[in-house]
Amino acid sequence: MRIIPTRECSCACFRNQYDSDVTVWSPQGRLHQVEYAMEAVKLGSATVGLKSKTHAVLIALKRASSELSAHQKKIIPIDKHMGISISGLTADARILSRYMRTECLNYKYAHDHALPVSRLITSLGNKMQTCTQRYDRRPYGVGLLVAGYDDKGPHIYQTCPSANYFDCKAMAIGARSQSARTYLEKHLNEFLLCDLDELVKHGLRALRDTLPNEVDLSVKNVSIGIVGKDYDFTILNETTTASFLSQIEGDDKRGRPTEPAVQDDKPPQDPPTDEGAQDPQVSIAMDTD
Repeated sequence: MRIIPTRECSCACFRNQYDSDVTVWSPQGRLHQVEYAMEAVKLGSATVGLKSKTHAVLIALKRASSELSAHQKKIIPIDKHMGISISGLTADARILSRYMRTECLNYKYAHDHALPVSRLITSLGNKMQTCTQRYDRRPYGVGLLVAGYDDKGPHIYQTCPSANYFDCKAMAIGARSQSARTYLEKHLNEFLLCDLDELVKHGLRALRDTLPNEVDLSVKNVSIGIVGKDYDFTILNETTTASFLSQIEGDDKRGRPTEPAVQDDKPPQDPPTDEGAQDPQVSIAMDTD
């Protein structure tokens, strides 16, 4: 029989005792059920959002549950001036997207004007917060990137299962999204002055960094949504998407142009024996926090 040390036992008891309900606080001041919902977002397929002075772009990676099924839709239109991309539980995203559409329709009917993006995000945050405070509900296990255009210009918002929301210049969420965020941070100053085509290509390069080495972007597994000034929210068709993908084929997955192979007349040499001098593995750079 294995005897569990006191400290290990106390940690296990704490987690089992304080994560059974969303309304129960742990002694450390945490809501474990909300944190678990945040982890569901990290398991979803990656999606990227970025904006310039005139346009906002959403690019999402689509998954298929099997080779016999079609890829799931990850970008959902909300109104003529707004759309969302999702990462996490698709069923939860359907409920939230229906709520957002209803709010846009009600505001349009009452005021004969498009609903401002910031006001809708505030209402959405209030709706999601209710599920973190009632014992008979659970948090929504989905993260959203909201792209919209109103009188204040283009917007990219991020929402979390914890009911927090953020106004972003660019953002990436989902599995292995840290690599995409690194790319976005590196090129952040270029986005505002980019034209639409270059903005889309930046988003595709960032999304491609989230993929394993043996997988590449294609018209089947990527979806692009665009909204902007005098440009209603539109999901690009496969022909237009293929033209953008062909324009980034010459780039490496880390944003560096591929170098042609150089023939070397020197005989092959043994690899270095010093483990510390070796280059880091690519898989480590793509791990999420």
